[in-house]
Amino acid sequence: MDVLETRELRYFVAVAEDLHFGRAADRLGMAQPPLSRAIQQLERRLGVTLLERNRRGVALTGAGRVLLDEARTLLDAAAAAARRTQRAATDGGNRLVLATKAGANHELLRTLLDAYAAEVEVLLCGMGDQARMLRDGRADVALMQRPFDELTGFDTEELLTEQQVAILPAEHPLATRTALTMAEIGAVAGLPVARWPRPDGTYEPGPGPEIHDLSQLAQLIALGQTTAVLCASSRWWLWSAHTAVPLTDAPHVTTVLAWPAHSRSRAVAGLVGAATGLR
Repeated sequence: MDVLETRELRYFVAVAEDLHFGRAADRLGMAQPPLSRAIQQLERRLGVTLLERNRRGVALTGAGRVLLDEARTLLDAAAAAARRTQRAATDGGNRLVLATKAGANHELLRTLLDAYAAEVEVLLCGMGDQARMLRDGRADVALMQRPFDELTGFDTEELLTEQQVAILPAEHPLATRTALTMAEIGAVAGLPVARWPRPDGTYEPGPGPEIHDLSQLAQLIALGQTTAVLCASSRWWLWSAHTAVPLTDAPHVTTVLAWPAHSRSRAVAGLVGAATGLR
């Protein structure tokens, strides 16, 4: 069997994600007929049906779902190889890019950067973006949180385990409490818990507002529109209009330094060594 080409994998991923040849063609900047022919040729070469086509639209077969997962991994690996090769040509592979969720683990990050003598570029990102950035080469290492972030395929070094707190409007009656439970937070009328995006960009159903970043969250809490459950270290960004109350029954969160399991970078190894010394 011929080797799969990145071009045809990109074509297939676009169709598989949109489940519509017209939209996928627009996304790829090409006409629909050559896209349809390319997918048909791919199916013939593999000897399998990847997409079921009927009047109701397009659906992935079992084989198609497997190829979608594999194709995403291969395309990310190709992008990562290109990005890291280009960076190595300019900085000798000594500069690290570290991805971290904006607003999270501020003190820990500063301590880690102080402990590591070499240059690190900090790439601030949105909720759940770190794994994608590690896989496609935009980042070499990332600060991530267990159990919330997807860590499959990464090596990790544990840095900090902490409890979670509820962030409330400072004038709310519960803000005077020394501790709360998750049930008490969930039962507060008119103050629903904010909802963060899942890795695929969608949100769990619920009454709370859909949150995109910490600035949006901070203002909505101050206005008495929502509450949030965050790590205790998030206290550093609180406004005077906020109060953090410990949660007695929320699972503890462990912040880890994560990097691709196949990495052979000496710079990554150096940062991991510095991180180990922080414990």
